[in-house]
Amino acid sequence: MALSACQLEEGERNRVEIDESIPSKSDTSYTLEEKDAGGDLLDTDPQVTGVPALPAKAVSPDSEKTAKVLNEFVRQAAQILADEAQANMLTMRGIAKHKPYPSLEERFKMKSLCLANYPMYRGVSFLVGMDMYPVVASFGDQVKALKENWDQYDFFFIHAKTTDKTGEDGNFAAKVAAIEELDQYIPQITALNPDVLVITGDHSTPSAMKSHSWHPVPVLLSSDLARLDWAERLTELDCLKGALGQIPAKDLMGLALAHAGRLAKFGA
Repeated sequence: MALSACQLEEGERNRVEIDESIPSKSDTSYTLEEKDAGGDLLDTDPQVTGVPALPAKAVSPDSEKTAKVLNEFVRQAAQILADEAQANMLTMRGIAKHKPYPSLEERFKMKSLCLANYPMYRGVSFLVGMDMYPVVASFGDQVKALKENWDQYDFFFIHAKTTDKTGEDGNFAAKVAAIEELDQYIPQITALNPDVLVITGDHSTPSAMKSHSWHPVPVLLSSDLARLDWAERLTELDCLKGALGQIPAKDLMGLALAHAGRLAKFGA
């Protein structure tokens, strides 16, 4: 809805003030400047096709003002988009108040590059201080950018959206094809001889459910310092035999740093 987003930005600027608008292929990020406004609000996306958008609802007293501003913004947006054939309404997800986060360089002493195309992952990467590579056409182009920038960075974040999208579509065959396509690029990545290679996801998206789920996510951590285990493939079943066990995702960075030899010795 990039065209509609641009139309919306142009039409809205003289009413509800927009500080920044970032159109993209799948989502558009809006930054609203409101003094002393909280960011604790529920999403307006009902997560069901054909159902009207929900109103923005504050879950803390200091966010009531934000809810009023966003609901007025959506009301005006609905008027502007009313005659659009493909996108005649918008929903708001991930509503939050910006706060500063320590960068990866500050926390882990690593210069990092984001090679993601999807806007949410680029946004998260930006918040933790990663350099942003321009959006490219394919995963192959992302791997090409990885190779071109290999000597300039310590940490790379590469993200592929196709496996999640095909799962949400309920298209098992397409999801298998998406995974197989990504598999073709693994030898090009391992040929760079990284100290650590981690392959995983941020959540499961079973095709049978057509949605995100609670199921544990497979994790592969490859390093010369890794212990051997019984896992031979990166599958849910094989990962049950892996040496990492079932771990909270927040512990993964520490394990990656340890296997890269980047942690100082603790204790005597």
